[in-house]
Amino acid sequence: MKKQSLVAMSLAALAAGYATAEAGTLPSIPESLRTPAAEILTLETAARGVQIYQCSARQDEPTRFEWTFKAPEADLFDTTGRKIGKHYAGPTWESDDGSKVVGVLKARDNGPDADAIPWLLLGAKSTAGSGVFSRTTSIQRVRTVGGIPPTETCSEAQAGNVSRVGYSATYYFYVAKP
Repeated sequence: MKKQSLVAMSLAALAAGYATAEAGTLPSIPESLRTPAAEILTLETAARGVQIYQCSARQDEPTRFEWTFKAPEADLFDTTGRKIGKHYAGPTWESDDGSKVVGVLKARDNGPDADAIPWLLLGAKSTAGSGVFSRTTSIQRVRTVGGIPPTETCSEAQAGNVSRVGYSATYYFYVAKP
């Protein structure tokens, strides 16, 4: 057997075993948020943290103010509840193993809960390191709870104020099939 074939089979077995160990059962995903058939699920994480908003003037109407999304700040947990990384501005997901992925929005869906941030499909804009996130090609954010902009007034008097709104979500990470 050729060395390349053996390496490819080993990677496939590793990915399949890792997907079984770390990936859970996918919820019903809207068609617009589905990943390409050439990708496989390798990791499921639960995120718990905050969505950070700042009261600022609207770009299109500077005399009106609104809560503007600035960044997420969350811890990531594997399916056993062990903290494995963090999620922050970029949007970036960084594993405790040093690997990271920066995403770019591809699609959004309002999801089933009007009081929660939308469900998303993101593509990997860049990756770094050699760990769990290093080969990520797509990311789904689903099962969101909370995180929507504050309902309190945002006016010129509150300009610059920051609000940290609690949220949770499930993130699914995909890689190209070996």
